[in-house]
Amino acid sequence: MSANHGPSGLQTTSATHESAFLKACRREPVPHTPVWFMRQAGRSLPEYLKVREGIAMLDSCMMPELVTEITLQPVRRHKVDAAIYFSDIVVPLKAIGIDLDIRPGIGPVIAEPVRTRADLARLRDLTPEDVSYVTEAIGMLTAELGATPLIGFAGAPFTLASYLVEGGPSRNHERTKAMMYGDPELWADLLDRLAEITSAFLRVQIEAGASAVQLFDSWVGALAPADYRRSVLPASAKVFDAVAGYGVPRIHFGVGTGELLGLMGEAGADVVGVDWRVPMDEGARRVGPGKALQGNLDPAVLFAPTATVEAKTREVLDAAAGLEGHIFNLGHGVMPTTDADALTRLVEYVHERTAR
Repeated sequence: MSANHGPSGLQTTSATHESAFLKACRREPVPHTPVWFMRQAGRSLPEYLKVREGIAMLDSCMMPELVTEITLQPVRRHKVDAAIYFSDIVVPLKAIGIDLDIRPGIGPVIAEPVRTRADLARLRDLTPEDVSYVTEAIGMLTAELGATPLIGFAGAPFTLASYLVEGGPSRNHERTKAMMYGDPELWADLLDRLAEITSAFLRVQIEAGASAVQLFDSWVGALAPADYRRSVLPASAKVFDAVAGYGVPRIHFGVGTGELLGLMGEAGADVVGVDWRVPMDEGARRVGPGKALQGNLDPAVLFAPTATVEAKTREVLDAAAGLEGHIFNLGHGVMPTTDADALTRLVEYVHERTAR
C-alpha cells in the first residue's frame, strides 16, 4: 500500500502481508493452498441465523458490531485463510439514497428503476460519510482478525446496472440489454456513474484496512464477449484502475463467465475467479499469464458424501497444480442449506492435501 494513504496501510504490511492468501494473490510460494468461500459470512451457519434473527438484511449491513461478528464466524469455525466483509452489493446504492429493499427469497428490489437519462441524476457520488458504518466495522474487524486478511467487496457496474434497470433480479436481463443495445450512450453514462460509486465504496474499505478487494459481476455471464468488451469492460477497468494505487490485490469474479475469462483478466484484476464450469487449467489458459486464479469446486458437491467431496476437490487441486497462484474457493457462493461441517472438513482437507 502506498505511503500516502495513511496509517490504514500498516495492517497490510504486517502479519497479513505474509498470509497464505495474500501470497497466493501475489503468485508467491505458499505454505498451503489458501481457502475461503464466497458467501461464507453466514448463509449456512446456525450461529449466523441466530444473530440475524428478526433483523432485515440491509439493516444488518449497517450495524458495525453485527457485521464484525458475522464476518468473524466462518473464520472461527472453518479456519479459512481470509475473511470477507459481510455486506451486500446494493449497500452503496442504498447509501446514496436509492429506494431499495432486499426481500427474502427474491433479492434486491428497486422501487423506481433507472430507465431514462433523468434517472441518472439520482445516482449521486458516494462519500465516506455515507458508509461510516463500513469504516467502523472494518476497524473493529482488523483489530480482531490479526494475521487473517480481510477481503472488501463491491458489485461490478454491469450487475448493479442490471438491478437498477430491471428493478430487481432478472432471468433474461431484457430491459438491461434493451438499454445497452438501444441507447448505448445512456448505458455508457450509467455504467460510468456506477464505476465511480463502486470505486468510492472500495476505497473506503481499503483505507479502513481491507487487505484485498473482490469485484462481483454476478450477472455478466449473460453477455457475449463482443458486448462485454464494448459495453462493460471500460467501466470495470475504471474501478480496478481507481484502486490500483493502494497495492492491494484485486479479484474479479462472475458466474457463467467461461467465455469472458480473458476479458475479465484484461479489465485489470490481479486474481480472476473461475466458476465450476471451466477446469482450472483451462481457466488459466483463457486468462493468460500474470494472474492468479481463484476457484472452483461446484457448491452442490458439498451435499455429496465426504469421500466424493474429497475426490472432486482433488480434481480441482490437480487441475490447479501448475498455476502461478491458486486460491481454493467454490465456483459460486455457499448454498444456504449446506452442512457447515462439510465446509470445515473441506478447509482442513485442502490444507492437509497441499501442505508444502
